[in-house]
Formats: sequence, structure tokens, C-alpha cells
Amino acid sequence: MKKYLIAGIGGGLAGLLLTTQLAEPLLAQDSGPNTSVYEQLDLFGNVFEQVRSQYVEETEPKKLIEAAINGMLQSLDPHSSFLPADDYADMQTQTRGSFGGLGIEVSQEDGLVKVITPMDDTPAAEAGVKAGDFITHVNGEPLMGLTLDQSVDMMRGEVGSEVTVTILREGEQEPFDLKMVRDTIKLTAVKGRTEGHAVVLRIATFNDETMSSLEADLKKAVEELGGIDKVTGFVLDLRNNPGGLLDQAIYVSDAFLDKGEIVSTRGRTPDESEAWNATPGDLAGGKPIVVLINRGSASASEIVTGALQDHRRAIVVGEKSFGKGSVQTVLPVTSDSAMRLTTARYYTPSGRSIQALGINPDILVAQPTPKPTDAEADTPRTESSFSTSEADLRGALNNDSYSDEEKRQLEEEAAEVEATAKLREEDYQLAYAIDILKGLAAVEFSADAVPEGAKPAVTGEDSGTEGQPATDAPEMQDDGTAPGDGAAEAPAGAQ
Repeated sequence: MKKYLIAGIGGGLAGLLLTTQLAEPLLAQDSGPNTSVYEQLDLFGNVFEQVRSQYVEETEPKKLIEAAINGMLQSLDPHSSFLPADDYADMQTQTRGSFGGLGIEVSQEDGLVKVITPMDDTPAAEAGVKAGDFITHVNGEPLMGLTLDQSVDMMRGEVGSEVTVTILREGEQEPFDLKMVRDTIKLTAVKGRTEGHAVVLRIATFNDETMSSLEADLKKAVEELGGIDKVTGFVLDLRNNPGGLLDQAIYVSDAFLDKGEIVSTRGRTPDESEAWNATPGDLAGGKPIVVLINRGSASASEIVTGALQDHRRAIVVGEKSFGKGSVQTVLPVTSDSAMRLTTARYYTPSGRSIQALGINPDILVAQPTPKPTDAEADTPRTESSFSTSEADLRGALNNDSYSDEEKRQLEEEAAEVEATAKLREEDYQLAYAIDILKGLAAVEFSADAVPEGAKPAVTGEDSGTEGQPATDAPEMQDDGTAPGDGAAEAPAGAQ
């Protein structure tokens, strides 16, 4: 921080000296608040020419101009920036799902590089980088004072090369180093699997492949369980999902909603506002949905979460999301360069803007910090069983009221419970989500079993309907209009 302050003071002194030397040509441009845009551009031209001709070292005009443009855009907000040819090509590659680096989505906060999220199955994730970490050094070189693009460039390198990043983490008393080997990052947009009778859909990013992968993995998982009737519910795991393409977020939301508004964007003028509505059809077949989020869930993942939460289509579990409620449009500037410009804010169906606030889960569940294991304590000292149940007693009566098929089913159910209990040690939040789906399935079964004319066990306006568990979200209006094409939102600072 001291280095940053000193650099700022030094810059101020240098500016004072330059003004003294060029008093007449510079001050002549400042004629008050009504100075025209052209006169201000004249001012820029004067400064540019003085830097080009009098700076202590020879400068490259193209780099000076690109730096000036980038400085202008970055002064607006953390997500607007200039994309020269190389960065523009990298961004296009990222949205298609493959690029090189460490696999970290980063932003800049108070001059420090902050990790939005480590991406799945990347060197960063495997090394233990976490959302919210600050990266202070790369290979011992400080990042303080560098732009975000310059910091990202320092983390990039040849595939297979080793890099050491210094991490500052909340709760840790001092910084620490993590060593990683750079790799080609191939993002798998969606991974589907089954846990018991629940379908878990891990959505890691929103790129061109997200919706098609979601449909394929969901179908495969449902078939593995024997059809939609065998499924208790779905878990959409959006933890550490940094966002991506707006249109893909809309497609994913629409996949689980039959009607109503999904998201709206509001730009600078009323005619720049748009809204997108759901179309009939629910890939989940009306089954309950639990959405998992954490502080690494940002942007497009917050759009999906907000839409399903506001429509009471899902229970949101986990921790408060990142809070990026703005939409960036990539606007070409030349044939090989572009700029990423914030053009709108987005709003959930109930009219919520989550910019800088994030989405609060319906059920707050923190992921416990794993404790170091003691190998000796974990090693059993005997293989003998000391369980004490009726079935273990010598000479206990057999239970012949169940058929072999019913006994097999009971054993499978017990095995599922044990598997979920084991999952708590690996991923407590996911195990919690699966337990919720089991509970909802049990309540639904009990309600169906109530004799005609009897009072159901679960009553009240907020008890929810099948596939639409109740939350604290307000009732939705389904009169959204003006569907349109989504603006492309590129991952900012991915490397």
C-alpha cells in the first residue's frame, strides 16, 4: 500500500512540473465548463505530443494511445476495458471454452488483484486458490500498481511452465505461496451425475456449449435413474461460476421455467431496455430444484439464480453471491480490436438489481473448512464389528414380513443415506442440497397418502406446489414483454 501511495504522490509532483513548463499551451485549453469536446481532444493531442517527444525514453505511439483508451474505459467501472488484438482473440477463445493459463477469473479491487473464482479442473483449483483471495505477487514480482491486464499477462506463460503466486487470504495471518504449472484450460461447461435419486448438474461457466451440454447431461442422468418418475429432484451447482454469455443464462433459466419474465436489462435510455420471457416446457418435469451458490457465483449465474428464486421454482442454498449486476457488450473498434463496455444493468423478475449486493440464499449454508487429518487416528485398530442392533444379537428372530425385493429396496435406501453422509465430508453444501430434495420428496409422498377428506399435514399459503418449493421471494407478475437478442458478456480478467 505504501508503494501505491508513493507512486501517486510522485505522479502528482511530475504533473505539477509539466504544467509549469507548458503553462500557456495547456491552460489555454481550459476555458471553463463550456469547453467543447474538440478543445478537450486538442488538449489530449498536446499532452500526447509532449510525451512522445520529451519523455526520458523513446515511446511507441500505438501503446500510448491504447493505454489512454484503456485508462478512459477503466475509469468508468471495473468491467469496461479496451481489448487490443491479442486480448480480443483471447476473449473470443474463452467464450468458446478453451484457452491457456492457470484457470483463474480475476478482477481488481483497491489496486489488488482479487480472485472471483478458480475454474473447475484447472491448475488454480487443484492448487487450492479460493474465491475472495488476493494475489499480491507473481514469481516474487509485486502486482501493486499494474493494470489488471498487465497482472494477467504476468500469470500467463508457456504451457508446462511453473509459476508461484503469493496469496493474501481472509482468516490467514500472513501471505503464503502457491505453486502451479500452467496448462491449456479446457472448460467443461456442464457435468451431470447422480447422487442417490437426485440429479446433480454442475454448471461451471456460460459459454457457447452450456445449454447443449446441459440438455445432454440431464437426459443421460435421468435415463440412468430409470426415467423422470424415479428422480427426486435436481441440484444446479452454480458455485464458483463466474458467468459468461447472457443468452446462455437465459436459455438455462428458460429450461426450468414454463412462463414469466426471466431477466430484464435497463440501459441509459428507455429504448435500450429489454426483457426476456420463458417459453413453455420444463426439462426437470416439475421436479423440485435446489440451486447452490457461493461468493464465486457471479453475473450470468446470478441471472439464473434470481429467475428461479423469484418464480419460486427453486430453493437457493449456500452463501451470498458475488453481486455483479451489469451487462457488458463487446463492441468492435477495428478489424482486430474491440472494447468491452458496460451498457446496462440487469434485473431479476421481481425488479431486483443485485449490483454490488448479490443474491442471498434462502438457506444459508457455509462450506466447513476441511481439517487436517491424522493418519494414525483415522486408521482402525481392529476390523472387528462392535455394532449393537437387534440384528446383531445371536439367535435374533428373522423379519419375514418383507419380500426379497422389498428387502433389497430397503438396503438400497440405506446405502443412499450412507452415501450422502459420506458426501458431507467431501462437499457439505451439496449433501445439504440433496437432503432437501429427499425431504421434499418425503413431504410430497406423505401429502399424496392423506385419505380423501382428511386435512393434509402441510398447509398454508407458503407451502409451495409440486416442483415449486416455497421461498421468501415475492409473487411474480407474468406480463413481461419485448423479448430480444442477448448482448454478449465476456469473462473479464480470465487467464
